[in-house]
Amino acid sequence: MVAPPSNSTAKKGVETWWLENVHLKHLPVFLLTDIRSAIYESPGRALQEHTRGSDSHPCSGLARQQVGAASLCPPPPSEKHFPCRQIWQGSTGDPSLTQGFCSLTAGFPSSKAMDYRKLPVNEWNENDVKCWLESTGIKKEYVEKLHAEEVTGPALMELDESFLKNIGMKGGQIHMLICKRNQLLQLQENAQQAKHSSSKAERTDAQTDPVRPKNAPTEGTSGGDSCGPVDTTSRDGTTATSGKRQRKSNKSQAQSTDEVLELSNCRPFRSQNADFKYVRDRVLAPESGVIDLITPCHEYKSFATAAELNKNQLQSKFACEVIRFASACMNIRTNGTIHFGIMDSVEDRGWKHGQIVGIKVKEREYYVDALDYIEKCFSEDVQEVARKCIHPPVFVEVISKDSQEQRFVVEVDIEPTSSLVKNRCFEVYLPKYIEKSQKVTLTKERALYQRLGAKSEPVEHNDLVTFIQGLQNRDAQRENAELSSRQVHTEISQNLGRKLSILLNDGKSYIDDSLRYILVTNRCENDNLNSINFLMRLNIFCVFDFDEDSNVSGLYSKYKEHHTTRSYFLQDFSNESKTGNPPTQKHLCLFDQTSWIFCNGRTDFLGGEKPCDENTWIRTKKKYLKKAITLICDEILPKRSFIVLFLLLSPVQKPLVDAFQEFYTEMNGTEYIVCIAESRENYGKWANIAQASCSIETLEQCSVVGMKLSHVDATIQTMLPSTAQPRHLPVSTRGLCTLPSLEEEKLFSLEILCVDQCDDIKLDFLTEKETQEIEQNFYQGRKIIWENFWLADKKRCGEIIEREACKDASKLLDDILQGSGHNCSVAKLKIFHHPGSGGSTISRQVLWKRRKDLRCAVIKTSYPPATVCEHALAFREYEEKDICHCLPVLLLIEDYDEDYLEELRYELMDAVSTRKINSPRPYFILMCCRRSNDPERLCKASPLDTVAVTHKLTDSEKTLFRTKLEKLKQKDVKPEFILTFVLMCEEFNETYVRDFVGHILQGIDRSSRDTRLMCYVALLNFYVPNSYVSLSHCEAFLGLGVYTERISRAYDFKSHLSEQARMIFIELRESTTYISSVQIIHCLVAKEILHQLSGNEPQSQLAMTLLQEKTLFGNRFGRDEFIKFIRDLFIRRDKRSRGDNTDTLFSPFIEHVCKAEDCEKAIAILKAAYELLGKDPFFAQQLARLHYTNEKFKDAEYWAGVAKSHLPNDSYILDTEGQVYRRWFSFTVDKMSQDDIPENIIQKIKIALKAIECFRAAQQAAKAERDIMNNAGYFGEVEVGCRLLKFLSMLPVFHRSPEGECSELVKYLITDYIPKDIEKTWGRLHSRLKGLRQNVYNALEWISEDLSYFQTDKTPEKEEEDEKEEQVYNPRKWLKRQSEVYAKFFISPSFTEESNASPESQLMRRMNIYKKGGGSVTNILSFLTDKKETRSAEKLEVILSFYTENPQRDRLEDNDLINYILCHITLSCLAPGSAKLLPLQTLRDLSVRFFKGKRQFPASAYFLLTLLHWPDEALDKEPSPEKDEILNSALQTLKRLYDIKMKDVPTRKKRIYTHFFLGKGYGLHKIVHKTKIDKLISGSLDERRMKWLHGSVWNVEKIHDILKRVSGWTKDRNLFIRGHVKEFPILPLHRDSVPPGNENVTFYLGFSFNGLVAFNIKVENNPTASTTRSV
Repeated sequence: MVAPPSNSTAKKGVETWWLENVHLKHLPVFLLTDIRSAIYESPGRALQEHTRGSDSHPCSGLARQQVGAASLCPPPPSEKHFPCRQIWQGSTGDPSLTQGFCSLTAGFPSSKAMDYRKLPVNEWNENDVKCWLESTGIKKEYVEKLHAEEVTGPALMELDESFLKNIGMKGGQIHMLICKRNQLLQLQENAQQAKHSSSKAERTDAQTDPVRPKNAPTEGTSGGDSCGPVDTTSRDGTTATSGKRQRKSNKSQAQSTDEVLELSNCRPFRSQNADFKYVRDRVLAPESGVIDLITPCHEYKSFATAAELNKNQLQSKFACEVIRFASACMNIRTNGTIHFGIMDSVEDRGWKHGQIVGIKVKEREYYVDALDYIEKCFSEDVQEVARKCIHPPVFVEVISKDSQEQRFVVEVDIEPTSSLVKNRCFEVYLPKYIEKSQKVTLTKERALYQRLGAKSEPVEHNDLVTFIQGLQNRDAQRENAELSSRQVHTEISQNLGRKLSILLNDGKSYIDDSLRYILVTNRCENDNLNSINFLMRLNIFCVFDFDEDSNVSGLYSKYKEHHTTRSYFLQDFSNESKTGNPPTQKHLCLFDQTSWIFCNGRTDFLGGEKPCDENTWIRTKKKYLKKAITLICDEILPKRSFIVLFLLLSPVQKPLVDAFQEFYTEMNGTEYIVCIAESRENYGKWANIAQASCSIETLEQCSVVGMKLSHVDATIQTMLPSTAQPRHLPVSTRGLCTLPSLEEEKLFSLEILCVDQCDDIKLDFLTEKETQEIEQNFYQGRKIIWENFWLADKKRCGEIIEREACKDASKLLDDILQGSGHNCSVAKLKIFHHPGSGGSTISRQVLWKRRKDLRCAVIKTSYPPATVCEHALAFREYEEKDICHCLPVLLLIEDYDEDYLEELRYELMDAVSTRKINSPRPYFILMCCRRSNDPERLCKASPLDTVAVTHKLTDSEKTLFRTKLEKLKQKDVKPEFILTFVLMCEEFNETYVRDFVGHILQGIDRSSRDTRLMCYVALLNFYVPNSYVSLSHCEAFLGLGVYTERISRAYDFKSHLSEQARMIFIELRESTTYISSVQIIHCLVAKEILHQLSGNEPQSQLAMTLLQEKTLFGNRFGRDEFIKFIRDLFIRRDKRSRGDNTDTLFSPFIEHVCKAEDCEKAIAILKAAYELLGKDPFFAQQLARLHYTNEKFKDAEYWAGVAKSHLPNDSYILDTEGQVYRRWFSFTVDKMSQDDIPENIIQKIKIALKAIECFRAAQQAAKAERDIMNNAGYFGEVEVGCRLLKFLSMLPVFHRSPEGECSELVKYLITDYIPKDIEKTWGRLHSRLKGLRQNVYNALEWISEDLSYFQTDKTPEKEEEDEKEEQVYNPRKWLKRQSEVYAKFFISPSFTEESNASPESQLMRRMNIYKKGGGSVTNILSFLTDKKETRSAEKLEVILSFYTENPQRDRLEDNDLINYILCHITLSCLAPGSAKLLPLQTLRDLSVRFFKGKRQFPASAYFLLTLLHWPDEALDKEPSPEKDEILNSALQTLKRLYDIKMKDVPTRKKRIYTHFFLGKGYGLHKIVHKTKIDKLISGSLDERRMKWLHGSVWNVEKIHDILKRVSGWTKDRNLFIRGHVKEFPILPLHRDSVPPGNENVTFYLGFSFNGLVAFNIKVENNPTASTTRSV
């Protein structure tokens, strides 16, 4: 082999030698380049190592085997891209070469981005820059653009925003790139500084220990007399084995030399603190020499190999190092510490000098006993002194987050006090272990050691005299140093109060009350319980309590005295809880009550959650702690919205530190973590363990240590923005009562407004700027807060304008309180308002003005009505002596759902009635404030209890607004802070809004991210009422959410927006989760922004782009709300009942796309949304509807099938499937030509029958659905059936008579007759078509019965009304019309002429009745609503003529008998003198069949029994128990059938309709229909309904003349009436109308399908008393 050049050879020569002699010429050029760089780094060592080779790999000796590139060994699978890597790793001792070689894989898939990390940025080429860009997450298109622009490292350092904009980069990407670039440059600068500082302390001894394993840390120093006897023994045996083991471990443990390791402090000299710990892989300061004799010098020994040796070897090596170091220190008279387990050399490039590694300690006694060598090594006269100066070993634990292996740093302190060492020299032998004899011997001669710099060197023979002569001087220096150190140094105490203020307030004078706190604490002793009052006033979200006795004697027991809480265990916050219900903000009041999490069980808990020891806790519960913290930080509380407060009240255990480490990880640092500890000892133990995650210095910065807890308590309380004064409520005696926080928090579903609301705010803390900010927030468009009213009252800001609508609302409220005909327990006051017109302000103004004489609160609609009801009752009765005379409660409910409001109202009324409360005033007043696009229409519909608020200003209001605007301008308020107010001043004039938005958007960068965000928010805000986008979503979209560096708490999202975005965005706070969100200042502004910013981009494209924004859909916080708004954008339809202008078939956005663009784009958007939102079946349903609306029936069939596959039993989806085929059938029939072939006709019939099949499936599904009532399937079956009959009647096969009669078709449908032409071709269709008549008839009967139960007509009759609207808004009219259409297809003269006894003849008679408008209960009763009573009476007489003249002889079918009797009752109401009428007794006799029959009859049969058999003054002069049996049976059956009908649907959703009232007179004349009463009431349909609702209908005198008041009584709040003999319970229209106690009452009696109903209940004999109630 050719000898390699020496270390001094020029670099070029080394390179040439390698290329010529190591035969690497077959390797690629780029590979040789990195080899060259590796050679330059360490030429001598590289050559030595790589020419020697290694036996670890068959191809490792490159020089020996001269392996070419083609003959390299086959690589293992993990190395398939680069086979050479393994060879070099096996043969290379120098990691720099290994790393350099591995970096050659930059061109290969396995590690394309390794080499650039080894170079300074200014040496990067464009490929290096590209690799780095790809690692940052910048979009690929921009990476390619920058690469094409040849951006090298120097160019990257100089990049600015203008250059990036010029190449087309968007704002969010620019922002992220520049921030990442700045981070990169800072990291490289820090790395260079660390490398520079550590290089000064490096001591290279690569050649002094040739036998030492190549990768093992250096054992000794490079001193002349190193303790190396152990290392200079044989190359085999235990030492070599140990070295191999160490070499393996070093490969995995060694750190990259480029990695900056964190500095650590040494253990304080002579400290025995067992809590002090080192953190693995941190770095101690470099070894040091003599400083001031008292400050110890330090020497490091890795001791890695020696720690694995046997006892004798270990002790000799340990004693050798200690004694040599001790001799040096004692001779120099300096304190010192020698550390074993600290890297003492950087010869192995995998380690850093001073790096903490630690050693395994088998037996501590080995190290302690090793110091027995003192007696052997020191001369006899100084042995005792040496013993006193050399302290016993201290074992400092080395901790690591990534390893559970126990390691220690063994340290020995040397303390040569002057009294011991004066005038003495310390010469020593050093022990050596001889491998051959396996014995320890001492060096032949004693040596005198001294500290020279950072080394312990022997004193040279020539210098001995001088050294000894200097002893006296060193003794004097030692004495002086000791005297100086003994002087008492007055420690300057820290300003801990200021530090506490900075940590909690971020430098402000008071604590930000918008921040929440997470408390982590341990056992609180009794002495401290009086010093934690500040906790009672902080906004604590949850507590992680490690005290198992906290509920008995700890912090929890104290906290519960002041606040309501909910207690949990750690597993409750994971999916592994026993209940399987992890707490979320949706259903566990996490934002309204403090969650107390017991982290180590509870001693007093009976459920088995007992505390456990530390090791068991780590094994069984630590995982739950991590899940709980992750849940809170990742899914519940947004970043920067909370502070984690560690309160160390007692000695700390590791689980508490685990909590810190989890929070530290989740929160990316300590910015929002604060630690408070009175005891330095407790803090020290906590910090020493916690330093595994975070340096001691960082912990110190976020900790307040040593401040008495009582001082902490007092200091924090002075920083709170409000005082601790109690809050008060008004009481009925016109005084006040106190409302403690504990009681208020129990009513968490209410936001309570107190008499002294905001009076606890410290005005001194509010600067003028903050006051102005509160005012500006309101005028910018945010919802008004109580502070606005309070500051206005205190004259600290301008007055709030009071609009005319506010006065109207106050007047209506006064009317309600004074009675005014609205006597009911729960009154409603409705405020409908245009968006942004001030409706919410007006409602809160009313509350603010009435807070001193009413109990006022705002309802949180996130809680169910039952919970709100419970809290409202408790709120009303709180601290009241007499619950009958409490103050009324005014409850504001905003942006509510109508169903929610009605359910709450019923809950409140039921609760009041069961409490037996009686009061002359309403108990609760629901002030309902809701947005509406047409508030004036809603106000006209219900003028007695409704206020409309519009954008239109009255003249007086215009003056007020102009004056206010001038005042705001005089305050130098920036225009963007009052934009909404300016728009309101202009009444949101369309032209003004257009110009206004155009002015704001002037010069906007349409390609920037914030402009795109503005478009997305505008899209949602315009089309989805009350929508918003969470601040977290916005940050993520703009690239702000990726920051992990320190972010100030004063962080302002708007500072990252363009000027235009800042002006049109307002920041809101969600009332339930308190997540901050963003909105456009007004929906009309949003509309105009969409119009002006979209330009040529259609809104469909904007929506499609929105659906592709992964950052928005992947963001966690507020995700449910965001997804809901997206669903509403595509699915939510406008409804007039919600205050919208019209009822739409699709969402307004989809309808806009269909109208302004085309339906194909709408379909594409819905398809994309379907895929994105987890294949939502309701999107598939919408796609089916959209397709059939646009006559794309095949596609509609497909999407209906998709929806059905997801929800096969959903009645609405099954109905949609039926509608697909119904529309398809109607379309094909309309397009049918005269020449259609038979196959086409059959196909059409099949489509119709398929529709009927789907509708029948929907009917069955609806019956199984317990919580809804969906009758659409019955309506659909009737519509398709009637259309199919019409289609069949038009076919040539069914010939029509000259008169147009369908005799042939009737014969086919009701008999076995089948025309020859279709007998075979129609095949299986015959049986289905012949069942058509009965099926449609059954559906008509079901609809009729259903409509008989409920009040159904929703709007007044209109002249022009399409079929669908009629079905929804006037179903009675629809039923009558469809019955007539159905009947005409089954009327044939030939069948009518047959015997009356034949089935066909009876059918013809029934069909004729249908055709004339009869045939069902609803149809017959609808004659009573006809304005022309004479015409209706004549039609009824004609209908009666179709029945037999003697029904008692000629038995009628059950349904026919029901209709027959009802025709007589209806005719009696219309024409009491008609000759067709039968007497009441005859009708009674006919109806007895329904009582005696054993089979089930329709509900209408039992309804007739109650109507006919109610006591009659003329017929029932004698008591008749038999008639009571009929009544009792009928009433019980009606109740049972009603319960079956209603399922679990709330009564409010289907109001029971009272058809008849008991009138004055006898016989049929005593039966009065409701329409007769309606005709006596003036006003529109809506006004009449309001009079019925409020009970003012009973004030009409004419009604008193026709209706009869009956007597009854109350018992335990239940109402009773006597029949013939027996008493019957009777339903009050409203339960709260029943007076409490046992009273005789009178009322009007009504008859409904739910039984008897009482109206206008009054206490008898005292109708004018205060206890009188009426409905």
